[in-house]
Amino acid sequence: MADDATSDGIIRVMSDRLANKIAAGEVVQRPASVAKELIENALDAGASSVDLLVKDAGSTLVQVVDDGCGMSAPDAVRCFQRHATSKIGSVDDLERIRTLGFRGEALASIASVSQVELKTKRVEDDVGTQVRVEGGDPVDRRPCATANGTSVAVKNLFYNVPARRNFLKTPATELKHLSDTFQFLALSNPEVAFRMEHNDHELYDLPAAQDDGFFAATRERILGLFGDDDEEALLAVDDASSDVSVRGFVGTPDRHRSAPSQQFLFVNERYVRDRYLSHAVKKAYGELLPDKTFPFFALFLSMDPRRVDVNVHPAKSEVNFDDESGLYGFLTSAVRRTLRRQNVTPQFRAEGPDGEGEGGASPASFQPRSADASASSDTAASPGNARSGPNPSSGPAPSGPAPSGNGAPSADSPFGSSPGSSSGSSRSSGGVPPGEQSEALYGRRAPGSGRDGGASPGDSPARRPDAQEGGKPASGAGGQRPLWSVHDTYLLSPTNEGLLLVDQRAAHLRVLYEQALTQLRGERGEAQQLLFPQTVDLPPAQAETLEEWLPDLRALGFEIERMSGRTVALRSVPAAVPEGKEPEVLQDILQTTRSRTEVQDERRKHLARQFARQNAVRRGQALADPERRRLLNDLFRCEMPYADPSGNPTLVRLSMEELAELL
Repeated sequence: MADDATSDGIIRVMSDRLANKIAAGEVVQRPASVAKELIENALDAGASSVDLLVKDAGSTLVQVVDDGCGMSAPDAVRCFQRHATSKIGSVDDLERIRTLGFRGEALASIASVSQVELKTKRVEDDVGTQVRVEGGDPVDRRPCATANGTSVAVKNLFYNVPARRNFLKTPATELKHLSDTFQFLALSNPEVAFRMEHNDHELYDLPAAQDDGFFAATRERILGLFGDDDEEALLAVDDASSDVSVRGFVGTPDRHRSAPSQQFLFVNERYVRDRYLSHAVKKAYGELLPDKTFPFFALFLSMDPRRVDVNVHPAKSEVNFDDESGLYGFLTSAVRRTLRRQNVTPQFRAEGPDGEGEGGASPASFQPRSADASASSDTAASPGNARSGPNPSSGPAPSGPAPSGNGAPSADSPFGSSPGSSSGSSRSSGGVPPGEQSEALYGRRAPGSGRDGGASPGDSPARRPDAQEGGKPASGAGGQRPLWSVHDTYLLSPTNEGLLLVDQRAAHLRVLYEQALTQLRGERGEAQQLLFPQTVDLPPAQAETLEEWLPDLRALGFEIERMSGRTVALRSVPAAVPEGKEPEVLQDILQTTRSRTEVQDERRKHLARQFARQNAVRRGQALADPERRRLLNDLFRCEMPYADPSGNPTLVRLSMEELAELL
């Protein structure tokens, strides 16, 4: 073996100048990175006022001026050395980091790819110190007259690394990143005054919060950043467990955005990006949000620093948690409780037969109650009907909330029982009541109804003695409040506080969606057996999809037998499928289903949505008064009664004050 002591070898130790330029590639990605590091240093220095001055979207100048503690002359020089920091001194300090900066890399990295001028002064010093560094090399140090605090001006970023400078985006894009950085730093420090200028034009001027309370100060800062017209759209979150707490604000569902641009998560006052935890917040909204939209939130998590590792990303914007799944559940439940507690969900009063309220019903009362539902006793089909009773092979009906047995309204329903309700429950669907649901809404046929005589769902109001003309009240039995049908599209009824307007189709979509989802998750669904099996010839793509989705379709209530080739036989279908449309509903569902590569719960939600869309009442479809009342009773027993599966509202409540403003 050769004697290495006498050989120069090929391995060299990098010079500090080269190492700083390499580090700059990770720490300094764009002008916004410079602004972030400088503002964080100012906040760590105890500043009560921070100014960010920018020219040409940061390519010419990024300057931060603060009134913090300042530095001595030796420290002003030493701060540009790599790994020079005042914030940690031992390995143990890494386990309890509370400051925003700690590595001692930022100034050295910034100075290596720009021209930096630093001016600083402590309160106890007579004069300040000015230091200039170009490309990582000190070029000047001298005393200077300057205010208490520190000013760092970074000029001509990447002037000595042309390739990096060429990779900067358009000025508009870089300015947006600068603005985003300013926003989250200002948001997390409402006790500090912040100001931002671009090309001598003031973009933000945020005074320090005057109120010492966290919620008042944070609310004031949010309104200062995003507009004072959103005050009513902010809901306070305040929750805690044994080892973690969360405070902050979430937006009401109508303050959604098409992109997650206004979502701010802080861990021990440090802004972090975590898509997993952001999804936890969105999940709390459920179907309150339209598809492909995102809620506003500014949430502050506090926990033991030993439970979070902030030393995993060069820009310190990503962290690791020791129990991320636990945090996910904690955030979801905290935000969900806030949405329910702060009147985001409509509140209604349960009404007695005389129409008087029996007490306020909180949003929590909309949750399905645990009760055992007896097996249904469906009416046997007449010879003219195409279906028999429930399929014996489908098993017992799942348990669910039972309707009021004495005809009195439940606490969940503001409209009372529909006329003719029986005391026994006939079917169950989890969040959907198992009471005597309407033939038109849920596909059940009584003898002499539908095609064999009597009224059918498609009959016009003129041919239906119990259906009312739009705008005329349909008086209920037992002195119930009137329930109007408006053009066979909306339901309208007075309440104790004003007026209730319900979208008929959206409400039915919600009811059918929750019913289907309950059946899919329980892997059993109530089905109605067809007296005469129907054969369906599927296109090749649908025949292939059928194999993938067959277990879920069976759970929903479809009994499908594979014949030869692409032909299948339908032997039973879910009760909600309209009579005569069984093959059409199956084919429409198969045509819109996705690949089963998505997670199981999302796949089931998609199938439940498709099923609801195919079987819900159509716009302009007339419903009798008992059907309307049953629909509303079913809606208010749903887990999420105020939005359909796509996030569209099912109802609007107008108070007396709001009605007065309309006139």
